[in-house]
Amino acid sequence: MATFLEHAYSMVHQDNSADQPSLQELRTQLEKGTDESKQETMKRVLTIMLNGDPMPQLLMHIIRFVMPSKSKPLKKLLYLYYEICPKLDAQGKLKQEMILVCNGIRMDLQHANEYIRGNTLRFLCKLREPELIEPLLAPTRACLEHRHSYVRKNAVFAIASIFTHSEHLMPDAPELLLAFLEGESDGTCKRNAFAALMSVSHEKALEYLSGVFEGIPNASELLQLVELEFIRKDAVQNQQNKARYLRLIFDLLEAKESTVVYEAASSLTALTNNPVAVKAAASKFIELAIKESDNNVKLIGLEKVNQLRQANQGILDDLAMEILRVLSSPDLDVRRKALELAMEMVSSKNVEEVVMLLKKELAKSVDEQYEKTNEYRSLLIHSIHSCAIKFSEIAQSVVGLLMDFISDFNNASAVDVISFVKEVVERFPKMRSSIVERLVQTLAEVRAGKVYRGSLWIVGEYCLEEKDIREAWKRIRASLGEIPIVTSEARLLEEQPDGEVSLLDKQVNGHANPSEKTGSRKVLADGTYATESALTSQASAKAKLDAVKAAQKPPLRQLILEGDFYLASVLSSTLTKLVMRHSEISGDKARTNALRAEAMLIMISIIRAGQSQFVKAPIDEDSVDRIMSCVRSLAEFAQKKDLETAFLDDTRKAFRDMVQVEEKKRKEKEDVLKARHAIQVDDVVSIRQLSKKNAMDGATEDIAMDLEKATGGDSATEDLSSKLSRVVQLTGFSDPVYAEAYVQVHQFDIVLDVLLVNQTRETLQNLSVEFATLGDLKVVERPTTQNLPALDFLNVQATIKVSSTDTGVIFGNVVYDGASSTESHVVILNDVHVDIMDYIQPAQCTETQFRTMWTEFEWENKVNINTKMPEGTGLRDFLKRLMKVTNMACLTPEASLSGDCQFLSANLYARSVFGEDALANLSVEKEGDNGPVTGFMRIRSRSQGLALSLGSLKGLNKIGETAA
Repeated sequence: MATFLEHAYSMVHQDNSADQPSLQELRTQLEKGTDESKQETMKRVLTIMLNGDPMPQLLMHIIRFVMPSKSKPLKKLLYLYYEICPKLDAQGKLKQEMILVCNGIRMDLQHANEYIRGNTLRFLCKLREPELIEPLLAPTRACLEHRHSYVRKNAVFAIASIFTHSEHLMPDAPELLLAFLEGESDGTCKRNAFAALMSVSHEKALEYLSGVFEGIPNASELLQLVELEFIRKDAVQNQQNKARYLRLIFDLLEAKESTVVYEAASSLTALTNNPVAVKAAASKFIELAIKESDNNVKLIGLEKVNQLRQANQGILDDLAMEILRVLSSPDLDVRRKALELAMEMVSSKNVEEVVMLLKKELAKSVDEQYEKTNEYRSLLIHSIHSCAIKFSEIAQSVVGLLMDFISDFNNASAVDVISFVKEVVERFPKMRSSIVERLVQTLAEVRAGKVYRGSLWIVGEYCLEEKDIREAWKRIRASLGEIPIVTSEARLLEEQPDGEVSLLDKQVNGHANPSEKTGSRKVLADGTYATESALTSQASAKAKLDAVKAAQKPPLRQLILEGDFYLASVLSSTLTKLVMRHSEISGDKARTNALRAEAMLIMISIIRAGQSQFVKAPIDEDSVDRIMSCVRSLAEFAQKKDLETAFLDDTRKAFRDMVQVEEKKRKEKEDVLKARHAIQVDDVVSIRQLSKKNAMDGATEDIAMDLEKATGGDSATEDLSSKLSRVVQLTGFSDPVYAEAYVQVHQFDIVLDVLLVNQTRETLQNLSVEFATLGDLKVVERPTTQNLPALDFLNVQATIKVSSTDTGVIFGNVVYDGASSTESHVVILNDVHVDIMDYIQPAQCTETQFRTMWTEFEWENKVNINTKMPEGTGLRDFLKRLMKVTNMACLTPEASLSGDCQFLSANLYARSVFGEDALANLSVEKEGDNGPVTGFMRIRSRSQGLALSLGSLKGLNKIGETAA
């Protein structure tokens, strides 16, 4: 660690190592250049030194030609040079030149300019050589009494640093800082002095704090923050002080400065788990989230509340309404976070208030249009949905409200509402009649095809009374308009007041004769004659046809004429269900036959319309088959009871299974959360009064947890085999230098721990490992240059920053000096390919979100799959192995994948640590029991890199081979 600290300099940066000037050129520039050119030269010198070349020959030139300069930028660069230049000779003694350096530093500490004094004092904080520090003690002490606060605030840190690293040089530093604190009036200086005193002497800091304890609520913001930091540390060591600290922190919660309030609330929860204190802290975090304009502050405040809620189950439920006040923020991420948190805190006590507020927000989202309104409305609908499912008593009012807004919502939001209504109508049988009645009344207002499909499905499944069936039939007929469709549309054309309707009528009925003379003479506006040809007549007829199509029509008819034949097939299925159910529950056979005949007429009329010119696109074969199967079912269901079972029972049973699967998922999630916070009956009960007075155990555990988080998890639990699998061989066994790297992935960084072995019997001088990258990778920390003795080994580290889940390659070489000073040897390293699986994690999203992203994402990678699976394994096994290889989660419900079949289709989803979404659709089939698995996997993402990287995985087409 000591070696590491020696190289932890203030500035580590290099643009380009090429075009390095010679030593003589640098000397000339330092000797003869202006202050501006010397600045550029010093920057180049610093860059070269930080990358491994100490350049000791330049020390005297810099002392002679740079140190006397009065330029402040040059002075700053000079002290950066002093920080990193070698100060000791080969025998470990201070270099003679450092006497001149020490004299220059002493003069700068007594300089008339306060900036130069302050900058020099900051450099003293990084100086470690006692021989250099000793002559500087007197001027450093004198700086504590300087008139300017910039000098004094840096002087206290310099004194603390000297005491920390060379206590014998300034043993009275704590008393000196304490006396400075008592006489100082500047807020920043007092803050720095107390922070310095806290680092060098806990007892003296406690002594000072006790003396000014009553005045802390009136102190400056900076001083309050550092005093709170000290209080958190002292409360662990001195439990007897905790009570008075808590009283003080409660006072600081009412401070005007947001930073003080935040730190006070954090300190309060760190010191105690008392419900009153937890509630007070959470209230302040929520208040900050409401009051502060910065969205990041809002998100941090809400996250703090979430952490408190998880650690104190049930205590914060009363604050759900307070959290929803954050919805006044226009930012969608903040609103999403607030809604997620509020939904976790909803209880039977406050659910009515929460839903009422969500209703108001929903109404506002209809009246007020602003950025991302649709996404916000979708979040509100999902929140209301979850409330209604958890608490059935409010489901009635919620459903009524949402159905009122169906016609006002855009397509996506209305589809969410219909999905919600479908689940409610299945889960709560007592509400079915009222919901269906309300839904039937809104059919005339619906304008979206998806919404109409959902509404018709609900009507067909849950119209269980004769009066409901009649009312639904009447509303559907009103939405459909006059039947047959083709004849009524043709009549509209005949009513056009133009003499050319005869031609159009012939076209409509399919009897137009191309050779028929259709020209006529016209008198133009200027009195001349003109002949109108058939072409002109046809253009006019087309214009009239378009006008007829654009005329105001009932909503269902309009959607069908626009080409939504999937809706037409759902309508046919709904009419079939209504007729069959009416036949079951009613003894009026004449009415049943009338309904059956009318349903058949409507279906045949839709097919005829789909084959005419009145629709924007001709009807597809699948829709024709579906509608005709409904016609045949209506004709035969009296003789074949299986048809009634298929239409009236099987479809509802399938939906009931889907609802139960979703309910099971929700319950499993809740059980996992409960198990995580559950306390076992044989767990140790911690009694604070009987525990050790120092209570350091808890602090030790907290420190261990912080370390675990900082290092990316519990490294002790990582098994040896997984570590060995990450070792990459970089050079061959016969190379002069053998190298291998252990690749560690920490969130957005890759750390290469490289082992270098000198396989020769000579010392390798100035050995360095140089890395470069391809893709969205950047080397941020390079290994230092070192000498490697004969047959010895060395460990070096390199850190590489990752900015996206694109395919990346790390390559490089090992360079060391040969026998001659001009000769160098290079060993080329093998490439290290970045495994994108380290950055992709399985995730979940709703079907609506998946479809929306699938439509939006423009990059697609279609991967052909052709692999052999072992005997006894099926397509489900292939899917499981594929999920393991790609780190993706399957969104297709388990019920939809059950059973043995030679074909499998599933949707997969994953999310990268950079927030990138990866979607995949798998469609594969297996030829026979032992045949190969063939098919496609389509991968979509917002960026090209992720789609290509997932599709180019080596294991994608070798799943079966690896299994074997």
